[in-house]
Parts: sequence; structure tokens; C-alpha cells
Amino acid sequence: MPAPIQIRMGGYGPASTGFSRALKRIGERLNAKFTDQVDIKYVWNIMDLGYRADDILWLVEHGLLTLGYQSSSYLTDRVPQLGLLDLPFLFSHSDTARAAMDGALGEKLAREIEQRVNYRIIGWFENGFRYISNRVREVRRPADLKGLRIRVLPSDVQARTFALLGAVPMRMDLTEAIERIKSASIDAQENPLSNTVTYGVHKFHRFHTLTKHFYISRPIFVNRTAFDAWPRPLQRALREAVTDAVAFHRALHEQEEADARKAIEAAGGEIAELTVAEHAAFVDAVKLLREEARAMYGDELLGLAQP
Repeated sequence: MPAPIQIRMGGYGPASTGFSRALKRIGERLNAKFTDQVDIKYVWNIMDLGYRADDILWLVEHGLLTLGYQSSSYLTDRVPQLGLLDLPFLFSHSDTARAAMDGALGEKLAREIEQRVNYRIIGWFENGFRYISNRVREVRRPADLKGLRIRVLPSDVQARTFALLGAVPMRMDLTEAIERIKSASIDAQENPLSNTVTYGVHKFHRFHTLTKHFYISRPIFVNRTAFDAWPRPLQRALREAVTDAVAFHRALHEQEEADARKAIEAAGGEIAELTVAEHAAFVDAVKLLREEARAMYGDELLGLAQP
């Protein structure tokens, strides 16, 4: 009997997170179908092993891990078209964003990634809408961000967004950001509520604003060399398992956001929900980026974001 195919799945969060539970669901489906033909193991949080969160990219690209996920913003330097997903206020509702990422937009961007990186993109996890938290003051209008040092993902579009809003954007990996939030050497960050709680940021930031300024997806990528060498039934089974896990994860994400809000409030955090006029002021402050995007990405790609 041939040796089982080794599949190592990795992420950068505790085993209790929705992302880790979704990975486990993928692995369980493969084990149920292929039993002793596969050998599946998990590395829930590579940061526990001394890696940075963004190291997941090269760990999978070079085959040290077989499968991983990471926010698309981390790949924009190599795949400029992914900058489209970093545009502020690109999506207003989860249903619209999910339809785009499950449809032609997600397929187009997956092919763009595969042309530049040794991956097969087999789905998109939902990192969801992002909100601003900070340790200094309540934020209800762009002027309230003036001078605040805010951590952003490694994306030029995101950095420009917060510069236009008056903040001081600082591109850095999650690992560094957590330490700098603890030391108060940065003032603010932006994340889904669930991430804010998972990484303990709510213990240091009192003020939270539900801006919904970005909707971020996390591509699920497999080492292309390994994947292409697998038998076709295993390839198909992985794609089917990922489709199932994405739907499973979305439901978990919604519950995690609700639970995180309660955790923030229990820790003494203040959550500001913007009025329609207040939200419109944020949208208006960054409208230059939407105008530039048409020239940068073209009408066709922009159109795919509105299925």
C-alpha cells in the first residue's frame, strides 16, 4: 500500500476560532472519505511557534505547510489586482460581498494569484467587515481620527484610506501590531470585532466604532506543486470540503461577532454605532480612491464587485 498523502493545514489563531474549526471540518471530511490514504495534521497558530502571521504565505508557497489562509491584503504587493478588495466601502452588505467572492470576482482574482504565486486558490474565508478601535477617544467622524497612529494591513490602498481620513497609517504584521498595542506605541487598529477580542486588543482599547470601512476576504490556498500531484478524486474532494467549510465558517463568524461585542462591552469598552450622516462623512472623505480605482482596475473588474 502506498504511503498516505501528507496534508498539513495551518493558520494563525487559537483552535477555538472559526477559522481553525473550519480547517478541522475540511480535514474531517477528507479523513472520512480517504481514511488511511491521507495523513492530516494541523498547526492552529503558527505564531505560537515563533512565526509571524504573514509567514503563513511562504510556509505554504514552499510546501512546509500544505494549506493555509491569510487576508488578501498581504498579497497586494505581488498581485496588485487584489488592491480592489481593499477599497473602502466597496461592499455595504455581507450578502453582496459573499456573492462577489463566490462568483466571477473571486474566480478572477484566484487566477491572478495563481499566475504569480505557487498556490491553488480553492475558496475564500470571510474576515468580514472591519471596525476601528483605539485607546484615545471616541471616533464618530473623520476629524476624530486626526493624528491617531493606526495599524493597517500591508496594503497601499488601506494606508491611503486612513491617510485621507486624517490618521497616521502604519503598515505592519499582526505579530508586531499586538505588541505595539500593548505598549501603547500605536493608538488604534482596525479589525472585525471577533479579531479584536481574539487577539486581546479589547483589553487595551476602550473605544470602538462600527465603520464597516473594509470588507476583507481570506483566500484559502494550497501548495500548487503538491495539489497538482494529487489524484483527481482527492483534488475534487478538497474543493468540495472547502465549499462546505466556507458556508460553515460564515455562520460561525456571525456568531463570533455577536459574542465579541458582548466581550468588549463586558470589558468596559464603548461601541459607537454611526448614524447615516456620520457614515456618509467617512465615505465622502475617501471618494478619491474610488475615482482612482476605475483607472487602476478598469470597469470590468470593478463591475464584478457588484454582482
